[in-house]
Amino acid sequence: MPDLLLELFSEEIPARMQAAAADALKKLVTDALVERGLVYEGAKAFVTPRRLALAVHGLPAQQPDVHEERKGPRVGAPDAAIQGFLKAAGLASLDQATIETDPKKGSFYVARIHKHGRTTPEVIAEIVPQIVRAFPWPKSMRWGKASVHPAALRWVRPLQSILCTFGPETEEPEVVRFAIDGLESGDTTRGHRFLSSGTIRVRRLEDWMAKLEAAFVVVDRERRKDIILNDAKDLALAQGLELVEDAGLLDEIAGLVEWPVVLMGSFEEDFLDVPDEVIRATIRANQKCFVLKNPATGRLANKFVLVSNLAASDGGKAIIAGNERVIRARLSDAKFFWETDQKTNATVPLAERLERFSNVTFHEKLGSQYERIQRIAALAETLAPLVGADPALTRQAALYAKSDLRTEVVGEFPEVQGLMGRYYARLEGLPEEIAAAAEEHYKPQGPTDYVPTAPVSVAVALADKIDTLTGFWAIDEKPTGSKDPYALRRAALGVVRLVLENGLVVKLAEFVEPDLLAFFADRLKVHLREQGARHDLVDAVFALLGQDDLLLVVKRVEALGRFLSSEDGRTLLAGTKRAANILRIEEKKDGVSYEGGVDLVLLHEPEERALGEAIAHLGEPIEAALSSEDFEAAMALIASLRGPVDAFFDKVTVNVEDPALRTNRLRLLADIRTITRAIADFDRIEG
Repeated sequence: MPDLLLELFSEEIPARMQAAAADALKKLVTDALVERGLVYEGAKAFVTPRRLALAVHGLPAQQPDVHEERKGPRVGAPDAAIQGFLKAAGLASLDQATIETDPKKGSFYVARIHKHGRTTPEVIAEIVPQIVRAFPWPKSMRWGKASVHPAALRWVRPLQSILCTFGPETEEPEVVRFAIDGLESGDTTRGHRFLSSGTIRVRRLEDWMAKLEAAFVVVDRERRKDIILNDAKDLALAQGLELVEDAGLLDEIAGLVEWPVVLMGSFEEDFLDVPDEVIRATIRANQKCFVLKNPATGRLANKFVLVSNLAASDGGKAIIAGNERVIRARLSDAKFFWETDQKTNATVPLAERLERFSNVTFHEKLGSQYERIQRIAALAETLAPLVGADPALTRQAALYAKSDLRTEVVGEFPEVQGLMGRYYARLEGLPEEIAAAAEEHYKPQGPTDYVPTAPVSVAVALADKIDTLTGFWAIDEKPTGSKDPYALRRAALGVVRLVLENGLVVKLAEFVEPDLLAFFADRLKVHLREQGARHDLVDAVFALLGQDDLLLVVKRVEALGRFLSSEDGRTLLAGTKRAANILRIEEKKDGVSYEGGVDLVLLHEPEERALGEAIAHLGEPIEAALSSEDFEAAMALIASLRGPVDAFFDKVTVNVEDPALRTNRLRLLADIRTITRAIADFDRIEG
């Protein structure tokens, strides 16, 4: 079957946009093909700094023919209805329609439409210009003389050529002809900007890939990444060093080069006095280079790996020298900042450094950073006993935690905030708990990030996140839809993970308003579902407990899940739901609640007496088990109701004619509902 090859060649596409653009091109084109009846066997997108391409395999040569029958108005209908039918069906007159008769509905017009499928190149020529014009670039531009026209093409960078071919492997493919803003499609492309010249004629995917590789372009993004990573590791190994891998940097570099050439440079050993993280941040941010580690010391080596976009005639010596000059200058700055900070921290008291935050606005409605630090310190001191931390030490750690924000190093490299706080605290001779809290109070910053366990760090981290949430809730700056500019969802998830993974009993209602409690509940639900918990069990426990004690909710959900996976649990659930359904219907019909007040004298049948006695005997033991948070014991007790509940429904009729007897039996069902709700709201459990 024929294949499609499409390449959109342009000036450099920003690296950060490339992966999403490749995915978008694949989805937009393949969806448009399928919508038009052109089902394909496979598709793959490619992207380099100067081209966005797509290969679609196994397409049919043309659309399938369409046979459609469209029912029209009745015979004798108003002319407006007739004309609307003819227009919609594409008929010139009623002579092209047939008349059918239904014994009940009478005679009516029917249009039998047969449409021949168009050739696939025709369809491609129609959809590609539409997709290119509406392509979802985050940012795009117009260029040239036509750019002043409102309908001029917008593309991420000036679009220079379009390659579009279609055909089977055994034949010469045809060029799919179309034009976009005067740019006509063809079967030629270009190679590397500096290592190749002229145009290259290609036919299909394999030909395109091979000829571009010969023209110094590796079109497959993943292969470029593999080349960079493997060559960098080999260079490091040859020097007895280890590459410090960086997936984000690797992605970015793969989007900057079409022909990756990996080289190694060096810098003076004196710069190794600067913390490793600062060296790495400097080299990564300014020159997009990898750093290397000395396995013997565990610290960085005075070498780095760079990736060039060409194979230079001098073996890359000039490229290496140029990068070394820039990195040397940047490291000189970093060393100056580091040494300046050390002197400042040695001579300026913490209280004076904190005062510098008084003129730094945290948020116009929430005051200065200084005020926020004071709030965090007070809250951390309150939380300290709940997490097993020393209150005085915790307050001191909270006051210190943000101090690195006004340092020279963090001012230049914001990504090392917190980490530098640990370094400075150690240099000042502060307790290790304070040093750790300076770094760890920002954590966790996502669902997979490290969760602190040191009590002081946990208290400061909780205080930092709770203060953020309560502050923005107070000024009504809450997340809406997909918008969360202050990362409040992440902060709430951080609180959830700190509490759960440290096994903390923290009553959030003592620190936040009810509206914010509901937000924590939502984050907890999301977290539990991502951990594999059933959403209905989470809802069932929340309906009973609310969301004040997160750890308690999780323990109940876990115990409930284990209980309902047993035969006793599944059977009892069916019985309790049956009881709840009967009650719901009868209470709605009668307009009353049947909670409480079972008359033991009216329990005539052995099965209803047995059920009533079982419920009466279970109340106190279940309450005791729940009070001691022995949820397994509580579940085992509730499981003993399975037999009496089954027997009751097998032998006893609830809706009998005797009003007193009927009321008493409905109250017995209400007792089933009440005692099971000591565990969870079984009405919300599916199954």
